[in-house]
Amino acid sequence: MTGLRERKKEQTRQRIAAVAMRLFIERGFDAVTVSEIAEAADVAKATLFAYFPTKESLALQGVGGDDLAGIVARRPAGQTFLEALRAHHRALAAGRIPESDMEALIARVRVVQESPALQNAASGLLYQQRQALAQVLADEYGDTTAALMAAQIAASLLTLQEAYFRRLLGGASPEATGRALAQDVELAFDLLEHGLDHVKGP
Repeated sequence: MTGLRERKKEQTRQRIAAVAMRLFIERGFDAVTVSEIAEAADVAKATLFAYFPTKESLALQGVGGDDLAGIVARRPAGQTFLEALRAHHRALAAGRIPESDMEALIARVRVVQESPALQNAASGLLYQQRQALAQVLADEYGDTTAALMAAQIAASLLTLQEAYFRRLLGGASPEATGRALAQDVELAFDLLEHGLDHVKGP
């Protein structure tokens, strides 16, 4: 019974999220109310909030969800934290997103870009991600150094993400976009590892 209950909860969660995103795409995030989403998803408003604590969380699933702190904390002995993060993002860049999921991703990015409220909320989630990374690094490097390291890493990863989405929204194929991301990941971590003095011109 527990398994069935969990499946039903996940189905409800997915239905609410899908309905919300459809409304956001059709009318824009700011024009849609939580009550309208609940009604369209055929759930009570309280039920919606049980799954999604804020309206913003309906549109920002996955933002700031990459567990950078966990990747660093759980890395094997002998591996540096940058090596662990590089390996993780190298694997992400090598992955292939199904075409149907890619369309949904592009639609979600457009919704976020068109809403200042969502952009502010996304920045808050990324700040929390950066702070968690800094806390893990602080045990080894101290608070100030760790904060500076985390800030540089977070800024680099955000720049990679922005370039990736800019190419997709500009009409580049998923294959070309993926190849460019893979190259950008290597460049970003080369710069993080070796510093700006090692930058070579075109």
